[in-house]
Amino acid sequence: MIASLSLILLCQLVGEVAVRALGVPVPVPGPVVGLVFLLLLLLARDRFPALARGPLGDDGVESASRAMLANLSLLFVPAGVGVVQKLDLLAEHGIAILVILAVSVIVTLLATVATFVAASSLLPREEDRP
Repeated sequence: MIASLSLILLCQLVGEVAVRALGVPVPVPGPVVGLVFLLLLLLARDRFPALARGPLGDDGVESASRAMLANLSLLFVPAGVGVVQKLDLLAEHGIAILVILAVSVIVTLLATVATFVAASSLLPREEDRP
């Protein structure tokens, strides 16, 4: 479990270093680049069985990910404390924050629907399958 968590954090570190090493502002955060790197590692593991050793083998990364997801709610505690510490800013800019949140939710829903429609148009339908 510790080796698997270390691999996940190492991928995040590699992504962060890669983004910072470019020296120019990249629109993708380092942890996202690290997740893509971890995805590539997992895809390579599934394609090449020789890589299925250590934390990449025996569902190590998957079980570590499940454990982290099971405790994900704990990661919201610091964010909640930060919000309580900034209640004065919330009182001052509360309406603007609510408008921005509402607009971002609508844009996110529209983007999700557009992605679903595009993906479903690429997949074969039930009646088209042999």
